[in-house]
Amino acid sequence: MRTEDVLAAVATGLWRWDNASGMVALDSEAARLLGLPAEPVVLPEVAVRSRFHPVDWNEIKAIVDLAVAEGTLAEARLRIVDADGRVLRTVRSRSKPVPTATAHDRIDYELIGTVQEIAEPQPGTTAAHTPITGDWRRSREAFLLDAGRALAEARSTAEVLRVAASLSMPGFSPDGLAVFGVDGDRLSIIGHHGHGPGDETPFTEMRLDTAYPAAEVVRTGRAVYLPTSEEYKRRFPATWKLAEPFGRSSWAFVPLIVAGRTMGAWMAAFKHPVSFSPDERSVLTTVARMLAQALQRAGVTESERELTTGLQRSMMPQLGPEVPGMQIAARYVPTGGGLQVGGDWYDMIPLPSGRFALVIGDVQGHDVRAAGLMGQLRIAVRAYASEGHRPDAVLSRASRFLAGLCSSQEKDGPRGYADGYDGYDGYDGGYGGRYGGGHDGGSAHPYADGGYAGGPDPDYTSPRFATCLYMECDPRTGRLEVARAGHPDPVVRMTDGTVLMRPTAGGLPLGIVPDTDYPTTRFTLEPGETLMLCTDGLIETGGHDLDTGWARLRAVLEAEDPAAGGPGAGGPDAGHLEKLADLLVQAVHGPSSHHTTGPLADRREDDIAVVLLCREGAGCGCGASVSPGPRPARRTVLTVAQAEPERISGARRQVRELLHDWADPDQVDSAELMVSEMVTNVLTHTDGDALLVAEAVGELGTRRLRVEVADSSDELPHKRHPGEMASSGRGVLLMEMLADAWGVDPRGEGKSIWFELREQAKAEDCDG
Repeated sequence: MRTEDVLAAVATGLWRWDNASGMVALDSEAARLLGLPAEPVVLPEVAVRSRFHPVDWNEIKAIVDLAVAEGTLAEARLRIVDADGRVLRTVRSRSKPVPTATAHDRIDYELIGTVQEIAEPQPGTTAAHTPITGDWRRSREAFLLDAGRALAEARSTAEVLRVAASLSMPGFSPDGLAVFGVDGDRLSIIGHHGHGPGDETPFTEMRLDTAYPAAEVVRTGRAVYLPTSEEYKRRFPATWKLAEPFGRSSWAFVPLIVAGRTMGAWMAAFKHPVSFSPDERSVLTTVARMLAQALQRAGVTESERELTTGLQRSMMPQLGPEVPGMQIAARYVPTGGGLQVGGDWYDMIPLPSGRFALVIGDVQGHDVRAAGLMGQLRIAVRAYASEGHRPDAVLSRASRFLAGLCSSQEKDGPRGYADGYDGYDGYDGGYGGRYGGGHDGGSAHPYADGGYAGGPDPDYTSPRFATCLYMECDPRTGRLEVARAGHPDPVVRMTDGTVLMRPTAGGLPLGIVPDTDYPTTRFTLEPGETLMLCTDGLIETGGHDLDTGWARLRAVLEAEDPAAGGPGAGGPDAGHLEKLADLLVQAVHGPSSHHTTGPLADRREDDIAVVLLCREGAGCGCGASVSPGPRPARRTVLTVAQAEPERISGARRQVRELLHDWADPDQVDSAELMVSEMVTNVLTHTDGDALLVAEAVGELGTRRLRVEVADSSDELPHKRHPGEMASSGRGVLLMEMLADAWGVDPRGEGKSIWFELREQAKAEDCDG
């Protein structure tokens, strides 16, 4: 009997499907089963495809692709329909993909197999009927959607493995999972589930040429399905003894492939027998692909996080060594943009003179290039300081260094200053603004993102600038020498809790003009006082501008009581400065920051650096408790240069802030008016600068304010009687009317004009 007759007797036909040419050859029985005349025929693919139910065609397409990838048989159930879409019969297809070479040397495949009719139960019988597209397939699709979403949300390798272990596959759930990676020429265990501690030991450091299923999967890139223990023992006898103690019945080893590269293998082990049907293999393969993608994303994220964290830690020094008589605390918070690196930095530098320097700075931008420039600039500043240069010389050299560094990078790039950087119009750079500038280290400036006015610079060759504050400190005397390059002014918290912004002279940010002068401001940090240096990120983050941001920080500084003591201490808290640093950061990044948003709609975040310096003394909270004595004096010193008349407003503000709790508001107004008049007279009638010294001493309600304005001119003020329309000449008259006492003291060089006010208040007005 011929083979064709036998196949026809059991309703089985043969077909040959050439995927490259798109032609299908059918024998007579196969043609009959597909609803065609019972004779051998060669048809185009579209003619054969029209005989299948559309849903079943999608199923067989996926099954064939899986068989091609794994080199296995493709088996599926198909419904045959007529021209009107009515189902004629159900057939089972069983085919083998055979690789073939095309005319262009491209590898394709040819399906060779059988088509067999499946007997359907008669109407009215109780025979079971398995639908082609039933609940199992619907549950499979729902499972894959859930699995894909869960794996996509995993952000670390541990999370990916935890999600993989929790997957409950429809109809067959593995009870043992393992993820193998590749380390050189050996396997590694990335993670496992359903095994005890130490069970992975025999499989770690296994060579890739070992006769083990996972090793074979990594070598070949094809899945290995072992439905029975006998199959495992037959194919991998050398390593069967390692798997036998786990008591599993079936195993699936599926490759983890990303971008065509096999990065590892995934093992799913089952205690119950699994036949690994095409549907089950399809589910396992799809999960493996999603798992591979999730592991790659998690690996890249973890590598970037480790890189950025290591880079930032290597660039940010640890404060130390300890300075006798002083306490220092610092914090650095990178931007929330995800890179965890930025352009802010701080440093503490021991100097050859026995003093030390504190540096805080902010390179424009908060990207990788900003971090790189920050590291180079920080090293340069440290080198110049270690050579013993004065603060102004350190910043001048640093500005020349940064300008040269950006210039060399610019020459290597496609564009330069002339293409989009037209100077610094509208940027006061530290000359007259309230904070000596207004630099937003990466957010407010038009070139904050490292690009030009015309758009971002993908080559990172655009010029950048940096703000910086360099301060030398003598720990014995508290003497400070400050040079500032467009950076926010320092802040001083006095011993009684009064907080003042300490105006200092400043110059342009570093790197804008190579040869720039940076004047030095000198003042003394008194015992018990705390000085704060910060970048503008601490002030402006959260939609704040310079004014509202400073008000937010001032409230934190004044609310913290250093004498409150630590938990159960009953005295000053030795960690007060660290606590204060945390409170400042929490005010900007903590939960309360969302309830204290600023007036600006833009809530972009910036890097934050803050340094606190406390000179130990009574009531500062940094040293041992000191018995209470007389209330310490409040004192502020300010120089107003001839070239900076706009700083007169800063002088008025200093006096008003010094008297923030003065009992009589009218006296505060009078003091502010007299200070403005005295400083203006110096700038108008002399050729020198005005030095303002204001001091308030005494107990609340009975304090005395003394304000002195010194200049280098020997000419004394004269009392005049201006006419009704005169625009000047009333200064002395104002002093006589408003001050409790006033006078002029000649000095060796110049003179000092002073006035005094005595606080007038009832006792009950001062108790609160």
